[in-house]
Order: sequence, then structure tokens, then C-alpha cells
Amino acid sequence: MSDIKDPEVLLEVINLKKYFDVKIGLGRKNYVKAVEDISFKIHKGETFGLVGESGCGKTTLGRSIIRLIEPTSGKIIYDGDVIFDGDKRKNINMTAYRRKMQIIFQDPSASLDPRMTVGEIIGEALDVHKLFQGKLERKKRIDFLLDRVGLNTEHANRYPHEFSGGQQQRIGIARALAVEPEFIVCDEPISALDVSIQSQIVNMLEDMQEELGLTYLFIAHDLSVVRHISTRIGVMYLGNMVELGDSNEIYHNPLHPYTQTLLSAVPVPDPEVNRNTHRIILEGDVPSPINPPTGCRFHTRCPYAKDICKEKIPEWKEIEPNHFAACHIL
Repeated sequence: MSDIKDPEVLLEVINLKKYFDVKIGLGRKNYVKAVEDISFKIHKGETFGLVGESGCGKTTLGRSIIRLIEPTSGKIIYDGDVIFDGDKRKNINMTAYRRKMQIIFQDPSASLDPRMTVGEIIGEALDVHKLFQGKLERKKRIDFLLDRVGLNTEHANRYPHEFSGGQQQRIGIARALAVEPEFIVCDEPISALDVSIQSQIVNMLEDMQEELGLTYLFIAHDLSVVRHISTRIGVMYLGNMVELGDSNEIYHNPLHPYTQTLLSAVPVPDPEVNRNTHRIILEGDVPSPINPPTGCRFHTRCPYAKDICKEKIPEWKEIEPNHFAACHIL
């Protein structure tokens, strides 16, 4: 990957790692290797989907990219500007980028301060970035945002606990939109919601993207939802990116055994087709990220594993045009 600015690339992640310290007794410590040497690009105006099992590092990667948590090493480039460089360790002022990069959290009830009204929650970012001239302009902006996400202006004086889960997530989306961002990390924004509400939120996110020219990193473990909303999809397993490609290409031509397993578990609406679908059942449990397997991290559960898979980390390579994977058997 190159440091040369590509006008179509909004975000570039290069060899990003995030380790968490873990005490194992008697003054010793180990590391949870949550994100391990991940590289990819996100283009302006696209939705990059990120999928994988719970605990694979998706949320940690998303929060590391916008530096809600500090990465351990690697490099993050946003619109041509280096906002994190693990080698140089220089102190980069993130204030300007906080306005450009926002996040929608998975659990809306946990991400909204119960002591603040909805108006205060949405208006807080306006205050921090000084985006209004007076109280009237501030109120108009809050009312506009509430209306934009399908809520009433009267809701500004209520508290989060007075709303349903779907309404709380709409408040979270309004808060993210308040500072007119360019890039939003959608961290499983519909997984805590009723199925009937999920499609409304996804459709709203798509409408806002088209209207405002937003770029999304959409994190989920529901491949059918990710396929619907995403331009490209990255598949993670135990902190590693194992496959990356166009949404339809990943869905119709999965290359990595783990991606094939995930897709085989996606329910099909047609009962007849669903009955004839071959399910791939993985053996064993997900290994610990504190002590991950040697070589390919998936080899302990892969039905096609060979000796080389246990010994050598697979190379990340372009198997087909714009379709990448890390697997010894490809």
C-alpha cells in the first residue's frame, strides 16, 4: 500500500494492530491480540461491510480506526492525512477529525446518557464544535435532526428511557449526524433491535448516504443485511482479515473456507431451497485470542487444513480481480 493520495480513497488502514494487556498472575501479563495486521481501503461514498463471529475483533477495529481506542501499531490515513502512525508516535490533534468521523453504537440504551434530555444529547456535539450562532439556531438544528430521523421535535425535552429501542437508535443516529460528518462507523446498529425495525433503520441509513454523500463502515454478523447495504465486504476471523471483495462476488463466489461456512448458515426464504442447502458445520470452539493458533488462525476448525496451515501464516493475495484472501489452499 502507498502513501500517495488517491482522490477516491477516504480511509486507508495499513498493518493495523490492537493488543490489550491481560494479567495472568504473579506479575506476568499476556496480550489479547484483538486486531492483527489488517490493511484495507474505504472509498468515498461507499459502504464497506465488516463481518465475522462475535469476538473476532470487528468492533475493536472500528473503534481503533476513529481512535476511540488507541491502536497498538500500524498506520491510519484519512483523506490523505495520517491520523495515526505507530512508528512515529507523534501526537496528532484529533479535534478536527472528530467532526468528520462519527460512530453509531450497537446498544442505543447504553450509549445515551440517561441524565440528559434528547436535545442535550444531540446538542452536545454542536456545543463542542461551536456549530451555531445562537440558541435559536441551535434549536433549529436539533429540531431538523430529529425530524430527519423520524422523530418529533417535542421529543427534544424527553429522556432516553422514555423511548423504545428503535427510537433510541434514531437518537443515536441524529447525534452522529449533528456535526455533518463524512465517515460513520455503524457498529452493529440494528442487532439490538426488533426485526420489524431493522429494515427501517437500514433504509434510513441508505437514504442519508445518498442525500449527504456519507461513507460507512458497516459492522455486523448478519451477512444478508451486509450484502444488502454494502459495496464491498471484509470477512474477519480471530483478529485477522481472511477475505475481501465486492459484495455480490463474496456472496456468490466465497473463496475462503470460513466465508463459505458463514454463508452456508444464512437462512434462505424459500423452504425448498433451504432444505437442500448444504450446511457447513465447524468443529470445535473459537480459539483464544490470548493464545491464537500458529500459522493460519482458522486451521484448527478448517475442514481442508494441511500441515502448512499449522506452520505458516498465509499470504494476503489477490486471487481474482479485486477479490483478496489469505489461504494456503487458494
